Amino acid sequence: MYFWYMKNWTMNDVGSLSSKTIIVTGANAGLGFETALALAKKDATVIMACRNVSKAETAKEQILKEAPSAKLEIIKLDLSNLKSVHAFAEEFLDRYNSLDVLINNAGVMNPPYSKTVDGFELQMAANYFGHFLLTGLLLNVLENTEGSRIVMLSSIAHKAGKINFDNLNSEKSFSKIGAYGQSKLACLMHAYELNRRLSAAGSKVIAVAAHPGVSITDLMRHIPQFLLFLFRPLLPLVTHKPNKAALPELMAAVGNDVQGGDYLGPLGFQEMKGKPGKVKAMPHAYDVDIAKKLFDVAEELTSYRYKF
Repeated sequence: MYFWYMKNWTMNDVGSLSSKTIIVTGANAGLGFETALALAKKDATVIMACRNVSKAETAKEQILKEAPSAKLEIIKLDLSNLKSVHAFAEEFLDRYNSLDVLINNAGVMNPPYSKTVDGFELQMAANYFGHFLLTGLLLNVLENTEGSRIVMLSSIAHKAGKINFDNLNSEKSFSKIGAYGQSKLACLMHAYELNRRLSAAGSKVIAVAAHPGVSITDLMRHIPQFLLFLFRPLLPLVTHKPNKAALPELMAAVGNDVQGGDYLGPLGFQEMKGKPGKVKAMPHAYDVDIAKKLFDVAEELTSYRYKF
């Protein structure tokens, strides 16, 4: 379901990004890799924020093969560990005094139940709480950079998602799909709530959200292989390649006609694939009271208070 139409936007519509510094979380694989590659080809300085440094080094080498002059730096970031998030922010701020775009891309989907060292369910930790903290820690440098943006990666899974404050970290019951949907709804609602707060505070930083539709990437490693095999004949009809799936978040990050609070995704059938553009979330994603409560709860659980 979408309400906005435009020509087939691609990175060819973007000029040089040589003056831009952009963080991409989870830049070593899948959508994060495609996003980092596309930005590097446009001469941006890309910070590859990755949990596995060895895999990040391999990804960096692959990008350099396609873009030999790419400006890439790897800084370790484990979003499921709040201590690591703090360490990443400190290291970044020691090296850089500007940040044009923070792309909160990294995530996990449908893993077995596990708790992080901070006591969070893994999907809520890596997809939402880690990015919530990271954004807060980098907010000052974003505000000191003209035209800066924050991009939260959501999913069509938000449509069935529900914020369950009584079971936020799946301690009472656990559903892989339910926890994933909740985490991606949380990311989307955070983009909306953060943008409202930024605007109210008179900040020039904007927060936006994006989703990739459906694409077969490493994110799907926890989906039973027999299901992928069973539905293989249908996959071309409902999925698109990772480089196409990355376009909505790239558009959110560097597109010219993007405003705070926008949500971007594929414009095809059920938003599963297609050219990127502005889309509408499900009605429950716009619940301001739930978003405010979620923001407050996240501040408490991460032990970090935003300045507004």
